[in-house]
Amino acid sequence: MKHIAVIGAGTMGNGIAHTFAQNGYKVNLVDINEASLERGLTTISKNLDRMIAKDVISEGEKSETLSNITTFLSIEEGVKQTDLVVEAATENIDLKLNIFKQLDKTCAEETILATNTSSISITQIAAVTSRPDKVIGMHFMNPVPIMKLVEVIRGYSTSDAVTETIMELSANLGKTPVEVNDYPGFVANRILMPMINESIETLYNGVAGVSEIDTVMKLGMAHPMGPLQLADFIGLDVCLSILNVMFDGFKNPKYAPCPLLVNMVRAGKLGVKSGEGFYDYSESRKAETISAQFLK
Repeated sequence: MKHIAVIGAGTMGNGIAHTFAQNGYKVNLVDINEASLERGLTTISKNLDRMIAKDVISEGEKSETLSNITTFLSIEEGVKQTDLVVEAATENIDLKLNIFKQLDKTCAEETILATNTSSISITQIAAVTSRPDKVIGMHFMNPVPIMKLVEVIRGYSTSDAVTETIMELSANLGKTPVEVNDYPGFVANRILMPMINESIETLYNGVAGVSEIDTVMKLGMAHPMGPLQLADFIGLDVCLSILNVMFDGFKNPKYAPCPLLVNMVRAGKLGVKSGEGFYDYSESRKAETISAQFLK
């Protein structure tokens, strides 16, 4: 398995492409928006420069990594002759189902189809294909080149052979793969998102302010980043989407999103990517500082 396609050049997609390319895989990075592809490549280049500055890689390794990535504006062209496709599009069920229908028609019969979804059912995605045994979840953590965990999620029909292949592949990337079963939120977000939601409820109820809540969690629980700052980094719209998936899946009110989170998303206050969330990132330097701190 040496030829990988990544669908989506956003934060997760370019990080996944970077990681595969840095480990010697040929990567087709696919996005329908040329500007997104350009931003994705720019992000990869900047992150490689950070690694050079820290003596993690050499200039030669940067050049080799970038040479392993080819960009495409068409799924049909981008997934030809690939061994694995990793979908990393927006966390929207209808979008993902449409992409997987297209992938199933276009990809070779033996190609494994993976999704980087953080909460949507692998079984539901697999059901729209003719190869449910070859559909699996690969939930990378952000920032992908740095974070070690990959949640490997088995759908109802995912085969043992495909699961073993993806577990081995993840380990070859220098990651630590953890096999989990297909339930809303899997493990990471089933635990993380209620904590973030409860932090927002704590703010909403006036118990403490933003920096105070984050300070308690950083200093008291040894978290590297407070939950409200982390929510900003993830994207408040993404947090809301995951909570809605979990609430719909479990029908349990403990997963219902806090009204403050709902209103902030409606107002376009999405965190780092919009310039404002629980913190103010109106100066680009501030947003870059947050990212740089997390990439240390």
